[in-house]
Parts: sequence; C-alpha cells; structure tokens
Amino acid sequence: MVPREGPESAQCLCPSLASLHAKDVLRRKHKRRSRQHQRFMARKALLQEQGLLSMSPELRSSPLPAPSGALPGPEATSSGTQRPRNESGGASWSRKPTPTDSAGPSPSKCVAIDCEMVGTGPRGRVSELARCSVVSYHGDVLYDKYIRPEMPIVDYRTRWSGITRQHMRKAIPFQVAQKEILKLLKGKVVVGHALHNDFQALKYVHPRSQTRDTTYVPSLLHQPGLHTRARVSLKDLALQLLRKKIQAGQHGHSSVEDAVTAMELYRLVEVRWEEQEARSLPPRPEDGEPDSSTDMEQYMEDQYWPEDLAQGPRGGTGEAQDRRE
Repeated sequence: MVPREGPESAQCLCPSLASLHAKDVLRRKHKRRSRQHQRFMARKALLQEQGLLSMSPELRSSPLPAPSGALPGPEATSSGTQRPRNESGGASWSRKPTPTDSAGPSPSKCVAIDCEMVGTGPRGRVSELARCSVVSYHGDVLYDKYIRPEMPIVDYRTRWSGITRQHMRKAIPFQVAQKEILKLLKGKVVVGHALHNDFQALKYVHPRSQTRDTTYVPSLLHQPGLHTRARVSLKDLALQLLRKKIQAGQHGHSSVEDAVTAMELYRLVEVRWEEQEARSLPPRPEDGEPDSSTDMEQYMEDQYWPEDLAQGPRGGTGEAQDRRE
C-alpha cells in the first residue's frame, strides 16, 4: 500500500513551484526587453542611415546588437552577444575616454591649410584664391593646386603670393577646387594662420570648435615679448618659437611651407590648447543631469514608431515575436 502524501508535503512543494514560475516570468520579461532593445537599436541605425538622426561618437565605435540566434563570432561573449570594440580592434570599448583620447583630436583628424591670393576687381583690391595647400598632422602634403579665380586677375601680387601668369596655365576652376578642398576639411580640426582670410577666399565657414588659428599661440604661451602687436605674423612666430626662417626668398610665399609651419606651431602648444578647448566645451549629458532626449526607455515601445520602422530584425513586428515567446 502506497502511503499518501500529507498536506504538509504538498505545502512544501508550493513554494518551489512558485519560485520556478517567478523565474520563468523574469526570464520571459528579460527576453522581451532584450528584443525591444534590439529593435530600438535597429530603428536608430536606420534613422541615422537616412540622415534623420545624428550619430553620437559612442555609437560610431560600437556595433549594433546581434539578432537572436546569431552565431557568436570572435568578438562575441559566451552568452552570444557581441562585445563592442574600439577602432583598432584591441581592448573593449569603454564609456570613459582615456587621457590620450581626451587630450585632443587624433592626428588623422587634424590638417593645416594655407592659401595664396591674387587681386581681382577694381585696381586689384578684391582678393581671390589662386593656390591652396593642405598638409597632414605630420606635414605630408595632402593637397597643393593652383586655382583660377572667377574674375580676371588684375594683380598677381607675386612678391607675396608667389603666383605668376605661368602658374595659371595649369590652374583648375575655383568651383572644382572648392569642392575638393572642402571634402578634405569636412569633420577635421583645421590649423592655420589668420584662418579667416583663407576661409573667406574659399567662401566657406568652418565650425569654431574645430578651428585652431595660430595667431593665438602667443597668448597660450604667456610670453610677453610676443605681444608687441595685436597679431604676430607667421614669419615672426616661426623665427622666435621654432628658430625657423620662412618667407625669406624673393619669389613670394610658399603655401606648403606656411601650412607646415602653422602645424608645427600648433603641435608646440597642442596639449595646453586642447585642454583649454575641453574646458570651454559644454558638459556632456551623462556628466550632468539626465538628458530626456537620449533616454531609451521612453522610446522602447512600438507605439512611438511608424509601422514601416516597427519591423523586427527578421521582418515581422516585434510584438508578434514577443507573443510567440
């Protein structure tokens, strides 16, 4: 005869069953939120692709979460989710920038420019672009071309510009040169001396936060001897700070030489300059009060998205996938 279980043993089983049920509910809830986050990231990437949402530096360096069931690759963890990596493919990416990252722009994001102008218009008083040179952080020439002004040249200003009539034989139209140059400057920190003249000749306005004008180098060095004039010439700065003679010949200035010199002056005070720029920038949202515009939670639900963007990773809606769980 099999003994029947008493009420006490039945009551002992109830807590274990309730615990299992609670764990199952939590597992399903976690899975739904995980899929919601995947759909959110996919929608956000789509909006960024369409140019409707600017991409933050954090998302540029971190890939989208892998869809459910994806095979783990070499950069995946044991749970099957991808681990963000930095651009060099080394250690995993962290939200807090390292001292090297926060010191300033990377060398690949920094260029120096110098332009030479000729005179057009009445009595040659209108300055127009005739040559432009762009060099890299290390002084390599990225661009150096002669440019044909839009109006007829009245004064070549050869003594200062180094431009002659012969140079205009191989010059390219201004509109073509402008497109080529602005493509090089886009998204870069631009270094130069009296950059407002160069940007005016290019008919272009560069973001102030990405501009480094070397006329401000003396104030960064706090050297009173360099404050004899409101703006010190590039030639004087090169001689006093770099012990380098430029613009010494009789054939006018070289825009390549001037651009390289401006970059050398910037590198001389780079750390101090970038620290000052960092202090003048407004605080990031994560450093101050929470920014509701970047809060993911309020945009997780499908009701905030148009139907054509509410498709899940596998083509069906996210709600249908959750119901199948």
